[in-house]
Amino acid sequence: MKAGVGRERSEQLAEVRRVYAELAARPVERGCLRLTECCQFKRTGLTPYLTKGEALVAAQALRATGRKKLPNEINGACPLLHPDSSRCLIYADRPFGCRTHFCAAAGGPLARREVLDLIRRLEAVDAELGGDGARKLPVALAAALAEIA
Repeated sequence: MKAGVGRERSEQLAEVRRVYAELAARPVERGCLRLTECCQFKRTGLTPYLTKGEALVAAQALRATGRKKLPNEINGACPLLHPDSSRCLIYADRPFGCRTHFCAAAGGPLARREVLDLIRRLEAVDAELGGDGARKLPVALAAALAEIA
């Protein structure tokens, strides 16, 4: 890998983390209770979509837990849930869709207009990284894990 490429990617992933931090700093009434109901993809029929930058941040976080591959989805749940505790393995680095989810207990979904500026920044990072738009979490994360192998 060329020296400049690594710095560029690290800056791009830092931008993803800045987007997450800016979302957290906004005065929007949210309160994730970590019930993991929104993580039950089969039950809800909803799966978060990740841009390439988000997938790479999530893949790095998953690798930091000691895992080298994506766990299998269990009973249609998010593959990032710990199989024993049912807690998110990468909660601090969870994707944007997990932060703005539809969970009624956390305050319901954020209106797209409230976060459109942040979505556009994630899309810009996706384009810079050569991504092709947001993809479903399991697919995007598997590709990111293979890329950072």
